[in-house]
Amino acid sequence: MPRCFSPSRAHSLASCVAAIPLMLGIAAPASADEAPVADDAGESIVVTARAQKLYRVTNTEIGKIAADPMDVPQSVQVINSEMIEDQGARDIRDLYRNVPGVSADNYATVTYRGFSQDVTYYDGLRGDPFQTFSVPQLFTIERVEFLKGPAGMLYGSGSPGGTINYVTKKPGDVFGGNVRVIGGGRNRYGGSADVTGPLDAAGDITARAGLFYEDMDSYRDKASSRTFVGDAGLAVKLAPDTKLTVQLTDYDQNLPGNRLRGIPIDADGNFYAKRSWNHNDPDDYIRYNGLVTQARLDSKLTDALSFNAAARWFKYDEDQKYHEPVALRDTDADGVYDTITREYRDQKRKVDGLSFGANLVAKVSTGSVDHTILLGGDWYRENSSGTNYATRSVPTRSLIDPDYTTDSRPDLSNVTPSYSDARALRRGVYLQEQMGLGEHVILVAGLRRDWFDDADYIEGADASAAATTWRAGAIYKPRKDVSLYVSWSEAFEPQSVTDQSPLAGGPFAPETGSQWEVGAKTDLMDGRVQATLAAYRIVRRNVLQIDDSQDAVNGIDQLAPIGEVTSKGIEATLTADITNDWLVSANYAYNDTRVTGSVEGQAVDRSVGGRFPNAPQNKAGFWTRYQVAAIDTAFSVGGQYVSSQIDRSGDRLKPFTVFDATISHDFGIFDAKFRIENIFDKFYAVSGFTGPKGAYIGNARSWFVELRRKF
Repeated sequence: MPRCFSPSRAHSLASCVAAIPLMLGIAAPASADEAPVADDAGESIVVTARAQKLYRVTNTEIGKIAADPMDVPQSVQVINSEMIEDQGARDIRDLYRNVPGVSADNYATVTYRGFSQDVTYYDGLRGDPFQTFSVPQLFTIERVEFLKGPAGMLYGSGSPGGTINYVTKKPGDVFGGNVRVIGGGRNRYGGSADVTGPLDAAGDITARAGLFYEDMDSYRDKASSRTFVGDAGLAVKLAPDTKLTVQLTDYDQNLPGNRLRGIPIDADGNFYAKRSWNHNDPDDYIRYNGLVTQARLDSKLTDALSFNAAARWFKYDEDQKYHEPVALRDTDADGVYDTITREYRDQKRKVDGLSFGANLVAKVSTGSVDHTILLGGDWYRENSSGTNYATRSVPTRSLIDPDYTTDSRPDLSNVTPSYSDARALRRGVYLQEQMGLGEHVILVAGLRRDWFDDADYIEGADASAAATTWRAGAIYKPRKDVSLYVSWSEAFEPQSVTDQSPLAGGPFAPETGSQWEVGAKTDLMDGRVQATLAAYRIVRRNVLQIDDSQDAVNGIDQLAPIGEVTSKGIEATLTADITNDWLVSANYAYNDTRVTGSVEGQAVDRSVGGRFPNAPQNKAGFWTRYQVAAIDTAFSVGGQYVSSQIDRSGDRLKPFTVFDATISHDFGIFDAKFRIENIFDKFYAVSGFTGPKGAYIGNARSWFVELRRKF
């Protein structure tokens, strides 16, 4: 068999890719939509890639009902599989630059219209298997849906910034699949294969199976990652209009030296260490294993009535051994920090969750008014437990000349561990009415009631409460491809169970959020020009702060819900065909998030002064693709700009601009892609922690070559 990853053997590499379907025993019929078209000379011509074909999405369930984004009275953006593929995205962080108002926070957490967001959904259900230091992978994802602003009426508790919903890949009705191999810089290599299609002649039973593996070194010293994903699905038609889909996904990650914090910075955003610096030792690691099982039943009961019900169970285990930065030190008294003290931690965490959701949708007409009525409910329970050993009896780490050869894993036999054991329970019911008044007006109104119960079994604390949220909106369509809308929506988020303790002055009402939004959406020239413009104002209340007017009780600070934060902004997106072969996608967001209600001399958690941390005021991104059909090649260039921010300690994070590029070529038997990211090797911070934990940094320059065979 030829060597598949020798840079000098491109032809052998192509042979490897072409041979994979044969080794798997898979026949590879060409898809009519994907096969190149031959001209009289026998040359292949790449199918024209236009905006209305590549990136256009005309259906989303982010609002619980299948609808065109043009008919949703809130800002909605969907990144579909074509854009994920076109940009070579491997995890969710690769997509942020396409979505105005969304920027990186840390790990899987994002800043969403000024607020940190760490709750995500899969096919409309809670049950995120990536909650701490692992990042959501995209191999199993068909599209990612972003709903901007509060979504309490639709999804229950959550941040007012917005909602992220991952739509997973399902078994297809038509046979197809693809095989990929990848090789690149920093010893990167890997591959994936997936296949889908019917299992019986009638097509009543369909299936999907996929495998993904990738191994690569980090730009941080002594750090690397190995990721495996196995995914399978089975769909069965129980009746002509009833389908049951069952899915199973296994995730396994080994991240040596990769439980990473940032690089420490000074007040002006200058780094104290090189980008490659690592506070971990070579034998530190995160090992993660997650398992997800999901089932959904869809049934059309009558022409006017449809029903769906879904369940999702997940669990994951994380084993972490790492060194946490503790404090900066100036050992030579020159006024510049050159050393950091560390704490060694040995942690084990187990999480499991179970969620249910059901929706009944009725579509009826009364005279000239069309009604779409949604009645639904959901239930979610999550259990988490952990064991944590920690000691500061470990060597310091130089910021200037780090020594990674010393074995600093301490003896923990005399260390007393701390334990965690908690449960979160959420349940809610909701009702929404959407009315179509002729061809030009759509009105939406919905109401939801939620109950939550949280328990900390170690501390013996518990908290429970209820909340009501609603949303309303109106859309005016002067023509079918233009929507003008206004909406009001609300959100709530329970306080943490530890803050609910009566010893701290609790229990407290949940944090609440509300938003006004106005905007316009277009889908002009049959999708050739897709644009959105939105303006919003979000107010978040009941943010807890330490109440300095009260004395501490038995060493416990007294809290009070006296914080308010306001986020205001404008967002715009444009995707357009400049010519038949030239596509451009661009976006811009302005956001001003500030503390607007606070006791004098106090600051809301994770804020300094008037500005909120990790909330850039200006963010812009673009992606352009030009296809040269005569040579079966597409050239793409993208970039993003993010303005200055502050971290949680008030230090400034400098603005940055980065670019990337892709060249794709159709060789007939396979497609090839060369991609380079951070072309000019910019050393930049995307968000900030606190002083010693530093600034979370963007990837160094990297490249890869991917070969793919579709069938």
